[in-house]
Amino acid sequence: MAVLVTGVTGLVGARLLPRLVEAGVDCRALVRGGKDVPAGVTVVEGDLFDCSTLGQAVEGVTDIIHLAAVFRTQDTDLIWKSNLEGTQILIGAVKDQAPQARFILASTSNVYVPDSAHPGREDDAVDPKHAYPASKVAAEKALRESGLNWAVLRFPFVYGDQDGHLEELPKHAIAGKWHTAKRISTIHHRDIATAVKLALDGVFDGRIVNISDEAPSSIYELAALVGETLESSAEPLENPWHLHVDASLARSLGFQPSVRTVYQAVQDKLM
Repeated sequence: MAVLVTGVTGLVGARLLPRLVEAGVDCRALVRGGKDVPAGVTVVEGDLFDCSTLGQAVEGVTDIIHLAAVFRTQDTDLIWKSNLEGTQILIGAVKDQAPQARFILASTSNVYVPDSAHPGREDDAVDPKHAYPASKVAAEKALRESGLNWAVLRFPFVYGDQDGHLEELPKHAIAGKWHTAKRISTIHHRDIATAVKLALDGVFDGRIVNISDEAPSSIYELAALVGETLESSAEPLENPWHLHVDASLARSLGFQPSVRTVYQAVQDKLM
């Protein structure tokens, strides 16, 4: 097994790659010059838009873990270019150089509509309006129609390993005027690795799969865990299932989170 990983210096990639190496996975990383990667990783300098090195990056690989994406920016053109066009270019390179490879795409639970009548399910119709989830839906479609062996993992709010992401949540909640009783699904970095390893084993082939832990938590509770007190409210909660996903498919396929709740992460000092 030889695995190409993109986005290895990002929030998820920087924490996933060392875990893959530790598990004995032969990893190759596509990185821009000057970026550090764990010992034992084969470095290919370049990016998704550097065709001269992209072919070298994918040649002979058995799997691709595509994490590279742009999220929090007002530059919607950059989001679409990176998340859709970059994925399309990578798909083309894989079809040319490693057509038998498995292509694992990291996506997002933000694709689900806010006013759903239930937690987001993989077979729900999706038509997000914001650039980031919309570009991810388009990238998923491009992959599903590529003819490659594929799997799409939709991740909810990611946290842990001192990534600082949970600490940023209160300000986003305030800016978005979220009701503090809103409960959101979460996943620890350790269990992103759990899911990716299952994907590398072919468990999720040909499927879109929600990956989350076992206990969605309220914005109020999550803020408290990082020392912030948000204004409480007894007003009715609109869109109670927004950002809450149904992960029963993943569990039926063998996924079991090792960090079952955010409170376990706190107790085990995994934050």
